[in-house]
Amino acid sequence: MAVNMETLFLIDQKDGLSLEFSKLVSMMNFTRIMTIREVKDLSMEELDFLYSEDANSIGMLLSHMVAIEKAYQIETFQNREVTEEEINLLNPGLELGARARESIKGNPIDYYIDQLKEVRNETIETFKGLPDEWLFQQTPFWYDQPANNYFKWFHVFEDELNHRGQIRIIKKMMSK
Repeated sequence: MAVNMETLFLIDQKDGLSLEFSKLVSMMNFTRIMTIREVKDLSMEELDFLYSEDANSIGMLLSHMVAIEKAYQIETFQNREVTEEEINLLNPGLELGARARESIKGNPIDYYIDQLKEVRNETIETFKGLPDEWLFQQTPFWYDQPANNYFKWFHVFEDELNHRGQIRIIKKMMSK
């Protein structure tokens, strides 16, 4: 995921992408770069820090971001719901909880950053082969209401933004 810092603050045309995908990827790139900046210097101990026995660690939240993006790749690129088998493969990062606290730890920051970059590269490469109209295709979503693929991918980075806020709070808790 090579991002041109000179165009980071522009929602504009991106190489290899149509105009609508360029707009979406512009926002996704900014969100991801800011997330990586927030965590890039954290130690393994900081990534694994739990402020309470049932909290999420920063490492857990980063794994969750990867799992969410993979789930939405399945849901939107394959136009189907994620199967139980796939949920099991995406867990414990997808659902977090006790299992995630047990298993998502002991990884250096490069482990998480590599996963974030890999899943995003897969997303963008797939976007390159899709027409803009795909973004506007509607399917039933939450509460059996219609949603289009544009909204679903907005939700992927909106979820990341929320968890980045949690990461900032956790970092403040660690400093006390």
